[in-house]
Amino acid sequence: MSFLFDSFKGWKNYCLDKNMSLFESVIEYEMTQKNKMENDIWIGLGKAYAVMKEAVETGLNEEMSSRSGMINNGAKKVYRHPVTVLSPEFQKLISRALAAKEVNSCMGRVVAAPTAGASGILPGTLYTLQEIHQLDDRKILEGLLIGAGIALIIEEKASLAGAVGGCQAETGSAAAMASGAIVYCLGGTIDQIFNAVAITIQCMLGLVCDPVAGLVEIPCVVRNASAAAIANSSAQIALADVSPVIPVDECIEAMGEIGASMETRYKETALGGLAATLTGQEISKRVLIQDIEVLPDEELPQ
Repeated sequence: MSFLFDSFKGWKNYCLDKNMSLFESVIEYEMTQKNKMENDIWIGLGKAYAVMKEAVETGLNEEMSSRSGMINNGAKKVYRHPVTVLSPEFQKLISRALAAKEVNSCMGRVVAAPTAGASGILPGTLYTLQEIHQLDDRKILEGLLIGAGIALIIEEKASLAGAVGGCQAETGSAAAMASGAIVYCLGGTIDQIFNAVAITIQCMLGLVCDPVAGLVEIPCVVRNASAAAIANSSAQIALADVSPVIPVDECIEAMGEIGASMETRYKETALGGLAATLTGQEISKRVLIQDIEVLPDEELPQ
């Protein structure tokens, strides 16, 4: 019987008892719970990572203008800007997260990891991590498995859906997945991986889901970039053995409690937050009018 991913404490204990790594337990879960062959799992992961990298390249090299007009090649502007706030690597991280998410907003192909609304975070972080540290694909795929295990527990204890838990459940979960994967790929221990998740969640708690005009564009795209930055900062902190103080399972429980108590207007309904601002409402009216197809009146019977 494989581990059912109901808590981080249980996940750690299971792996220690079975003398297996975190990613191996996720492989076991996929094989026993979903009747998959191990080779097929690795092939699927390879395809998923290829799509992630493809989304980054597409967003940085092709026209990215959404039908609403709210997305207009922002990733390329960031990538090519001559001023770097911290370093060229940081600039690449931010622009790549933006790029992959812009592809989603422009109806391109992405990997929902864990959702389409957060689809720029893992591509942006892992693409850049691999480049900086010259990691092979196998290590990145193992990191993706770590992220999958993290998402399974968040889904069990809280939610991965903005409509249920706000944006903390989408970009927050994706950032947690990314931070854990980063720490793993850089040789971190189980405790350091889980501490990175806890720190990330602490930074993302309470984030509302307020898409302007109900479209997963603004502020979703820029939140992918900021979440990618938080994932990296959390990983850096955790690798230095800085304690999150609040255990990771309790952080996820707090996330679930906040999501449950959050007002409906802040959970993907486009009724609150940025969507309810004057500009947000004006954009909504304009977009909705554009999308309405006016049909000619039918002749009424005499």
